[in-house]
Amino acid sequence: MAVIPVDVSGRPYEVRVEAGLLAELVPNCRGLLRKPGVPVVTDQTVHKAWGEVIEASLRSNGHEPHWRILPPGEQTKSWAELSAIVDWLLDLGVERGDHILALGGGVIGDLTGFAAAILKRGCHFIQLPTTLLSQVDSSVGGKTAINTPAGKNLVGAFHQPALVLADLAVLDTLPARELLAGYAEVVKYGLIGDADFFAWCDANGAQMLAGDSAKREYAVAHSVAAKARIVAEDERETTGTRALLNLGHTFGHAIEAETGYSADLLHGEAVAVGMVLAARYSARRSIMPRASADHVARHLAAAGLRSELSGLGLDCDGHGLVQHMLHDKKMDAGTLPFVLMKGIGQAFLAKDVDLADVAKFLDEQLAG
Repeated sequence: MAVIPVDVSGRPYEVRVEAGLLAELVPNCRGLLRKPGVPVVTDQTVHKAWGEVIEASLRSNGHEPHWRILPPGEQTKSWAELSAIVDWLLDLGVERGDHILALGGGVIGDLTGFAAAILKRGCHFIQLPTTLLSQVDSSVGGKTAINTPAGKNLVGAFHQPALVLADLAVLDTLPARELLAGYAEVVKYGLIGDADFFAWCDANGAQMLAGDSAKREYAVAHSVAAKARIVAEDERETTGTRALLNLGHTFGHAIEAETGYSADLLHGEAVAVGMVLAARYSARRSIMPRASADHVARHLAAAGLRSELSGLGLDCDGHGLVQHMLHDKKMDAGTLPFVLMKGIGQAFLAKDVDLADVAKFLDEQLAG
């Protein structure tokens, strides 16, 4: 088992990475599940695949699961579902010292974490991430949120989990598209500050995606360790270091908003296109070598991800995408910082980006 500490001030916790952790849920949560009843939030797809495993682990150790089974998809991260979860937890009599289980991908983790953050001014929760994307990114670091009509993740809180159990066995049941979406976030860690890891992805990414267990454990553990270091340094994104984790996200969130957060474009797919756009825009500004930007696009396309904005069939122009960016939570005094790159593994925060120029660039990319 790989065990990665997340050393946030006053609330340190562990991320454990290994196959079989869900089957051994209760032993891994020893000391945390203090009551017979355990609330579990999940979605219909995950419950079908892993509900029996969780049920068996809890019941065989003297616990009774209380299930909240939600529809899958980004639309579930809503005011309505948040309100319903909070009322359900209150009806269950959840106390501040109890632990709520979040069994699912980023949507379930974000929604459950936010409910835990606001219930009785802060309850505990445990992340049980069931997608590659949530294992390497959203389950670690304490960002919780819901979406609103104005944009993605605009209402939320920083609230760290008490424990993260990344069971590699779940990756065997993921649809190929979901696995690829998570791979975009793996590649991100190489692009923002670790050229050697990007080179590892070049050499090993295909085998990892194909099911090589050792390479999967390395990819997840290395990505989590990278995020843990950044979160420990800048938990609440105040120094700018954690903002680097948003590489591709400013472009990606705008694309997601344009598609209505539908299943037509998964979050990781949007991030993949967004990272290509960030690389190409960096090259357009003569910050990053054009060959490096082309390398990023080739790598993601070779993995099987969509990498071209022009291929998404969007019915908008660059100005329309920029309008979505104006709701970005990183807006500061009317300006929007962008994560750009000087090269592979050399991301930085640019605060001098002209949005009119971004709109012109996006028009060029939309035209192909």
